Amino acid sequence: MSLALSLALRELRGGLQGLRLLAVCLILGVAALAGVGSLSSAISAGLAERGQLILGGDIEARLSGRFATEDEVAQLAALGPVSEVAKLRGMASNPANEERTYAEIKAIDANWPLYGSFRMDGGDRVEPGSVALSTALADKLALRTGDAVVIGSLPLKVGGIIVEEPDKAGDGLGFGPNLLMARADLEATGLLGPGSQYSSRYRVRLPPGTDLAATTKGLEAAAPDAGFQFRDATNGAPSTQRFVNNLGQFLTLVGLTALVVSGVGVAGGVSAYLGARTRTIATLKTLGADSALVRAIYLWQIGLVTLGAIVVGLGLGSLAPWAVASFAADSLPVPPSLTPQWGALAASAAYGLLIALMFALWPLAEAAKMPAARLYRSLTERKARPGGGTIAVIVLAAIAIVAITLLRAGDTPFVFAFLGAAIGLVLLLWALASGVRAVAARAPRPRNMLLRLALGNLHRPGAPTRQLVMALGLGLTLFATLATIESNFSGQINRTIPDKAPSFFVIDVPREGIEGFRTAIAGVAPGAEMTVVPSLRGPVTAVNGVPAGEIKANDEAWILRGDRGLSYAAEFPQANTLVSGTWWPKDYAGPPLISLDDDAAKALGLKIGDSLTVSVLGVEIEAKIASTRKIDWQSLGFNFAILFAPGALEAAPHGWMATVAVEPAQERGVQRVVGQTFPTASIIRVKDVIGQVSELLAQLSAAIRAAASVTVAAGIAVLIGALASGARARTYDAVLLKLLGATRGQVALATLAEYLLLAGIVSGLALALGTGAGWFVITQVFSLEWEPIWWPVVATVGLGAVVTVLLGLAGSWSALSARPNAVLRGL
Repeated sequence: MSLALSLALRELRGGLQGLRLLAVCLILGVAALAGVGSLSSAISAGLAERGQLILGGDIEARLSGRFATEDEVAQLAALGPVSEVAKLRGMASNPANEERTYAEIKAIDANWPLYGSFRMDGGDRVEPGSVALSTALADKLALRTGDAVVIGSLPLKVGGIIVEEPDKAGDGLGFGPNLLMARADLEATGLLGPGSQYSSRYRVRLPPGTDLAATTKGLEAAAPDAGFQFRDATNGAPSTQRFVNNLGQFLTLVGLTALVVSGVGVAGGVSAYLGARTRTIATLKTLGADSALVRAIYLWQIGLVTLGAIVVGLGLGSLAPWAVASFAADSLPVPPSLTPQWGALAASAAYGLLIALMFALWPLAEAAKMPAARLYRSLTERKARPGGGTIAVIVLAAIAIVAITLLRAGDTPFVFAFLGAAIGLVLLLWALASGVRAVAARAPRPRNMLLRLALGNLHRPGAPTRQLVMALGLGLTLFATLATIESNFSGQINRTIPDKAPSFFVIDVPREGIEGFRTAIAGVAPGAEMTVVPSLRGPVTAVNGVPAGEIKANDEAWILRGDRGLSYAAEFPQANTLVSGTWWPKDYAGPPLISLDDDAAKALGLKIGDSLTVSVLGVEIEAKIASTRKIDWQSLGFNFAILFAPGALEAAPHGWMATVAVEPAQERGVQRVVGQTFPTASIIRVKDVIGQVSELLAQLSAAIRAAASVTVAAGIAVLIGALASGARARTYDAVLLKLLGATRGQVALATLAEYLLLAGIVSGLALALGTGAGWFVITQVFSLEWEPIWWPVVATVGLGAVVTVLLGLAGSWSALSARPNAVLRGL
């Protein structure tokens, strides 16, 4: 080993020119993986470090539709200081200009916040009689500190503009700007009428060292039927954590794709490097070196360059949390932790080493195994197949990559599907390359000399057809996949929602005022289309009698998390499709029945006749499943995952929700009359909701585009590697053709015909495979509708094919320009 290392270092003194492609490919792949992994891990670490700040306490007890009794508050207060926070929606208005807008309201008591600090530009306390506004709300209503504002029906004063709100990340996504007000003022707003949708949250600050899990279980056991939902600081923002984990897993797999694609480039780079060293290897063997020594020499060289490339890639990737925190902090739920994420970096380094080992061993074993005489004739000799030991190491490296990926994955089936698709793509391209060579060898010879040369180049000994097909296939499939995802994100909002959307959502219409609401809307907007439904909220507390907290469910079982919107209906709802069971008769009068969203039923393994228990204002109602429905959530109507049959919920206090569709010229009149007649109702412009969803999709698209850009760069590097691996043989062919009388233009045309033929074959396959991969990502990963815009996808693949052909010609230019005498003297 010392002799091999000595010889390896001596040869490396001449420079790394031949191994630059290996280094570039690994740097790109490792940097992509390290960056994505570090950012995801850093955000998760940020959530964990700020658990108490995000939750607002060590433990939170949440109720829906009611406030805790004195005895319940006293039980919590026995554990430590308690802060009460109420969350609801309402209308905020500027009486000076009559501007009104929907707002997310947080009513806080004097103990808030238990952790962290609150700041606004007018002080650090929200006093009774005043509110603190977010910058977005203040701008929308044209309000400043000291101005008057009306919340519901209560006039208040703007105490300041919010600068820092410690538990904002734990509030989740809202569809309106937020404001803070004193808990003592809440009842006077009129927003807490019968049926109003609100939640009360009681945060407790526990003594240091208290066992959070044991304390939470004790509270749950003490009040099993009170309707409380408990959370602790170890999971202060579960929905945010799930989103970060899912997006991080997807982007990690994108990064792993970049590294696998880079691995193909590594193979091309190593093959080209060793091809340029054939005379050196042959000389070593002539002087007595055996295959093991040759293999060790170049394994040392490749290993040293690999380690250097991995270190550089890790360094670049580790900067991702700092870069995102510096330039895109507003897009993150919490600031990422800026400490090194050693787990993510270690995994990325392992991936880099294993990929380099997988793809470098094959060409290295081919070169080391060939006898010296055959090495001197390597341009025309078929390469020796590696032995069983080399193949076994390659297989073990692949198994190790799969194992690491599965150990770090949150969704094992998805990872299996992704890895299976990636392996299937590589095998399919390998088979396609073999098929192209076989067909080219057996096809009739064209009369045109240039076409005959192009066809012969596809199957001659040493032809780089397999490398080119792999490079073109991987690159163009990647381009097609990204274009499909991008076009779906663009078409998701623009093509589907505007044609179906109502003008307004109206929430919390008083139960006794629903007829007056219809009359008021008809008065200012004759011909308005209205849909009115009853509205309640409550959590699912048991499934077939088993408490919801004891059910081990995956992320798809969202129906068990938090409160659910509830309603009742006699007629089958629009934008729904009956999947199983039967719909109840309009005059149904019997035991409680429900119709359940089909996806939710599948996630929990429920069937017709099973039961769900739902808590409505603290009263638990057990209902049998009568039917399941497929819901078109994009209809932007009021869709409920749980619908009750008539007779179960009518007696419960509740309000109404409505969708109103009017002409654009009538919108302002509708907003005004609802505000004047029903000050406690919330009216939401659908355009505002669409704007928020569009912004979220744009951020998601940008994240995917940023991660995938590295993969695109790796794909280009693969193509360069494929060209480099065949450059020596192509130069030799060009020289022989020139000696036989061919001009440089004729050789160039033959090369162009070869690349066009390959690009045409591979482009069709890449378009089909990329479309399938894009469909999987859109529908299965992000659970969005399949709404592609086809022309960008086809144009992207076509442009990618043209670019690869041009790159191929550029890479072949040195071969076309080679002087015969210089090349022949070097043989």
